[in-house]
Amino acid sequence: MSDPLSEVVRLLRPRAAFANVISGKGNWAVRYAEYGLPSFCIVLTGSCQLRVDGHDPITIGAGDFVLLPTTPAFTLSSFVPAPPVHLDPNAVSGPRRELRYGERKGRPDMRSLGGAFRFDSADPELLVSLLPRIVHVQGSGRLSRLVQMVGEESAAQQPGNEFVMSRLVDLLLVEAMRSMSGGGAPPGLLRGLGDERLARALKQMHARIDRSWSIEQLAEIATLSRSAFFVRFTRLVGVAPMEYLLAWRMEIAKGLLRDDELTVSEIAGRVGYSSTSAFSVAFSRYVGHPPSRYARATITRDSGGSRA
Repeated sequence: MSDPLSEVVRLLRPRAAFANVISGKGNWAVRYAEYGLPSFCIVLTGSCQLRVDGHDPITIGAGDFVLLPTTPAFTLSSFVPAPPVHLDPNAVSGPRRELRYGERKGRPDMRSLGGAFRFDSADPELLVSLLPRIVHVQGSGRLSRLVQMVGEESAAQQPGNEFVMSRLVDLLLVEAMRSMSGGGAPPGLLRGLGDERLARALKQMHARIDRSWSIEQLAEIATLSRSAFFVRFTRLVGVAPMEYLLAWRMEIAKGLLRDDELTVSEIAGRVGYSSTSAFSVAFSRYVGHPPSRYARATITRDSGGSRA
């Protein structure tokens, strides 16, 4: 049976762009400009306040993990207001020594590890569609250990660093998404996987994406009536079952086209279409242009040039 979360992470192809230790003592504040890419922070010791634009401030303490899928502008600070140091996150993107704010001497009141994700996938918005604007996980020893390992790898730059970093980031994202499955997630795949009955149907849809599924078949897997399944799926996942199936087929198809290892005809069969023409029509309607054009554009962009 398929594991939908693993499939999502494989499609995103994540890697850590950088990870830095951030600390503060006394009264301090640092204001980060909008970054736009997913970023994370985990508090190693102490606590501080996080104010993300458009959201109420939250207190984050030792062991807390925060993921910002789109990273709008935010302020990290002590609990007593202080004039903020303004930073462009792009200017600090790279392994370096600890970033210290407030008083320079003595043991810091707070130490955290902050970093950013980049994705080799052409569609990182897939992550944004799965998660709330702020993911705040408290008391997860697993996430704490994983992020500390990311920091160690980022600082050490040992042989095999790129491979290890990519695997650690895979694990970070899976743990973060696991923590949000169920009631804490917005409508979408994670919310659906948090529902025991819908999870059965979703796993079968992912496992047999090439099958011509009907609402009746999926409802039977979920042990619900056809109407109850349709309503429950639409409410928790955010779209009707067949719309979700189409969207996921198209995501898989885009990934296969980016890999450039299969023909369009072979991809059509992989994602449940009996003919290349039917797949091309569906893909064009969903993406906005034919599969062959999408593949050429992706290959050209990734190679930084044109392809004959």
